[in-house]
Amino acid sequence: MTLRTRVPALLLVVLLGCNGPQNDAYQPAHRLSGEAMGSYYRITYLGEVLPGLQESVDSLLDAYNLELSPWVVESTISRFNRSDTGVSLVGTVHFLPNLELAERVVRATDGAYDPTVAPLVKFWGFGGGQQRKTAVVDSVAWDSARAQVGFDLIRFDDGFLHKAKPGVQLDLNASAKGYGVDLLSALLTERGRPDHLIDIGGEMRSGGTKNGKPWTVAIRLPEENATELAAAGTLPLEQGRAIATSGNYLNFYEVEGEKYSHTIDPRTGRVERNALLSASVLAPDCATADAFATACMVVGPAGALELVEGNGELEGYFLVGGAEGELEVVRSEGLEE
Repeated sequence: MTLRTRVPALLLVVLLGCNGPQNDAYQPAHRLSGEAMGSYYRITYLGEVLPGLQESVDSLLDAYNLELSPWVVESTISRFNRSDTGVSLVGTVHFLPNLELAERVVRATDGAYDPTVAPLVKFWGFGGGQQRKTAVVDSVAWDSARAQVGFDLIRFDDGFLHKAKPGVQLDLNASAKGYGVDLLSALLTERGRPDHLIDIGGEMRSGGTKNGKPWTVAIRLPEENATELAAAGTLPLEQGRAIATSGNYLNFYEVEGEKYSHTIDPRTGRVERNALLSASVLAPDCATADAFATACMVVGPAGALELVEGNGELEGYFLVGGAEGELEVVRSEGLEE
């Protein structure tokens, strides 16, 4: 089912609508927020206040960063990217689950998602790389970056993550926030607060319900340079489901009339700009949703719909731009009204 309307691109962001009729079963909502993974985190949970939750959250995120943050100099992933041959993963907790997820999504998407894309991300001016000064492509440098990309260039064996070439690097940011959401959701459940909503930078996972009703995310209307957002509807996030959104309208720059966005196709080595303005994917866990949302942006509208409808665990909500500025909202079969 598709809906057409002439409005700016939509974005799914959290709507913490926890108020409702108070009765014997009503539980008050409590909120906790802070900084995480270059963005924010927001935790909403029902029930009595959890003592020490802030400390537990910070400890968990610190442990995650020491393994997977590219901004922490001595993190496991930073050391891998600097190394010539690879690093030991002995004693790590979070790295291998992310690597196994990546391998699964690489295969499911025929390489549209590939965490070894890091050299190309930097070549095009993202992920710590320098923004381009000219639209003219240095073919030698581009070919060099492409030669370092390919999931078959890494191998995990006997506790050691090997790389086939010194220039191979990993960029797990496409699943990082989602994985962090999953960690915090598990923490809340373990601490006896199964009714919760976790949000890290717009990637979300629900636990339980909000006093018997589904948690709800709001559909917003941003433009590429918008400073304010206008609400445009809501979408229920059913119990135990997660949602992640990827789009090109907030992370881009222009040089000599050419627009460069952070969506890079690992298969072609080029910046991918197609009619798909944003992809929101629902999955049983947020890391999976996050990685597939990235792949959807690479394969475009038709490919994205085929990708999620070919996977029984996924649903998709896609925003497709028309030639004259019109917007087509495309929902996968399970989300149709």
